[in-house]
Amino acid sequence: MRIETVGYDHPDSQRLIEALQQEYVERYGEQDMTPVDPAEFSQPRGLFLLGYLGEEAVASGGWRVHDTGEDGLRDGDAELKRMYVVPAQRGNGRSRRMLAELESTAALAGCKRLVLETGTKQPEAIGLYLSCGYEQIENFGVYRCDPHSRCYGKEL
Repeated sequence: MRIETVGYDHPDSQRLIEALQQEYVERYGEQDMTPVDPAEFSQPRGLFLLGYLGEEAVASGGWRVHDTGEDGLRDGDAELKRMYVVPAQRGNGRSRRMLAELESTAALAGCKRLVLETGTKQPEAIGLYLSCGYEQIENFGVYRCDPHSRCYGKEL
């Protein structure tokens, strides 16, 4: 899989983000309600990546730096968002490869910790993050009080 830096608003990014949002609808009954500004995923305070097989985008993910003062977050945190692998490519190590690249690029940008929010109806995601060294942290963001929300972090 070839990984490329693209804009959050790139057509391939938007196609995969829409597929991910549809998966949220199927699992939770609604899309992810976290506010997202595409500009947040622009360097130096963010990045968005796509994984390609040939000319087809099959994986996505990004990170964005958070400002201090947000509940549950601290200086040097960057949040992972929109990690997704198309169903036909799951189980082939694509998510691990994308996650490793996101961790590497965030560390190179000076981030100290990656944090993320996922839900109890995504056991595959929880398993991935735990197996890659993430530990459960205090919930943050719009789902902070949601009993189905789980937040994780990893020092870089």
